[in-house]
Amino acid sequence: MALILLRHARPDAAEGRCYGRIDLDPGAGVAAAAAEIAARVRPIDRIVTSPLRRCRRLAAALGARLGAPVRLDPVWREIDFGRWEGLAWETVSRAELDAWAADLLHARPHGGESVAMLLVRARRAVRRFGGTGGRTLVVTHAGMIRAALVATGAGADAWRQPIAFGELVALDSPRRRIR
Repeated sequence: MALILLRHARPDAAEGRCYGRIDLDPGAGVAAAAAEIAARVRPIDRIVTSPLRRCRRLAAALGARLGAPVRLDPVWREIDFGRWEGLAWETVSRAELDAWAADLLHARPHGGESVAMLLVRARRAVRRFGGTGGRTLVVTHAGMIRAALVATGAGADAWRQPIAFGELVALDSPRRRIR
């Protein structure tokens, strides 16, 4: 089994905005990104994707290039930032950000999903697709990739590590990037 996680390409969104569940379009260049990524991940047996457009459109382009079926699965969507969604990070209350930082796992000052809730989803998602055999590519989000790394023990410090747009991470070894 190989479970390979891919962060979506850069979305069409202003820098410095909080977005998790907002359904943003991908930015320009999805076809070029798919071509570049497809060259690095061959062969793939199946593609699973978050239903959000920034993932779904990249997954469709990859599926066409790789000849792999694409399946939508909402378990792979990004964390829900509640009332912070769409706000510029600089406008989020300092007190709320401090409360979140003080208890990253359980605090929900935004009213959305806690990181602990995200970890539960990540464990469920990895269990669901980890035993399917073959190579599965999952087009998802930075938060879910970090949660999957933590949930599988492959990256205890994943919360602090950046994950670039278009970055591939294999869960069969600790924080293995596919170049």
